[in-house]
Amino acid sequence: MRILFVGDILGKPGRRVLRAILPSLVDRYSLDMVIGNVENIFRGTGVSRESINDVKKSGVHVMTSGNHIWKRSGAADLLKEETTLLRPSNYPPNVPGRGMMVWESNLGIRVGVMNLLGRVFMEPMECPFRTSEILLERLAESGVRLCIVDFHAEATSEKSALGWHLDGKVSAVVGTHTHVQTADERLLPKGTGFITDAGMTGAQDSVIGVKIEPSLKRFLTGVPQQLEPSGKNLMLNGVFMEICDDSGRCLEIRRVREYLDTKESKWNN
Repeated sequence: MRILFVGDILGKPGRRVLRAILPSLVDRYSLDMVIGNVENIFRGTGVSRESINDVKKSGVHVMTSGNHIWKRSGAADLLKEETTLLRPSNYPPNVPGRGMMVWESNLGIRVGVMNLLGRVFMEPMECPFRTSEILLERLAESGVRLCIVDFHAEATSEKSALGWHLDGKVSAVVGTHTHVQTADERLLPKGTGFITDAGMTGAQDSVIGVKIEPSLKRFLTGVPQQLEPSGKNLMLNGVFMEICDDSGRCLEIRRVREYLDTKESKWNN
C-alpha cells in the first residue's frame, strides 16, 4: 500500500491547494490511499458539511481530526453521518462519532486508521496509550494488519513516546496539531514509520496558517483578535508511506512539501 497523509488542512486556502496539488501526487507516488487531517478546514477551525464534501471530492479517503473538531455547530451530526470522518478515540464513552475505522482499497486491502488526542498541554482525556492498546485488540480480531495512527498532540515528547510504544504494533504513527512539519521521519526498529508532525496544508506566509497582523497584535497586546486563514504562498505538507500488504510493516516514510505558485489574497477565508 502506498499512502499519503496530508497534514492539517487549514481553511479555504488549504482546501484549494489540496484540490490543485493532490491529483499530481496521486500520479507521482501511485497512491492507493489518502488520509487527511481536517479539524481546521472551515475558516481555520472546525468543520462544515460543505468543507467536508470539498475535501472528499479532492480525493481524500479517510479524514482524521483533533480537539478543534467541535468548534462549529453541527459537528456532532457530521460525525454521526460521515462514515470516513474520525474524531479522537480517547474521548469519554458516548461522545458522538468514532475514533477508528477500517478502510478497504479497490484491491481488497484493509487499512485501519486510528485517531488519538494527546494530553500534555491539552485537555484531560482518556490515556491515548491505553486506548491504542484496546483498539489494536479490535483490529487484530478482525484480521487487519495495516494501521495508521494520527496522534494529534502538542508535546513532542508525548508523540515520540507513543511512537516507541506502538513500534511493531502499527504501520505508522503520524503526529499532527502544531502545523509545523518536523524533520525526524524515520523507520523505528520494529517496523513502524514515525514523524513528530506532518505539518500544515495552507499558507506558508502566515502564523501557523492564519494572517500575520492579527496574530502579532494578539501577542503584542494580549487582547484576543479575530484570526483568519492567510492565502499567501500556499503549500501542501504531509508524508508518503509505503506499507507491506502482508506484514503491515512500513517500508518507507518520506516528507512531502509542495507549493502552489500563487500569492492571491482572495483565497483568505
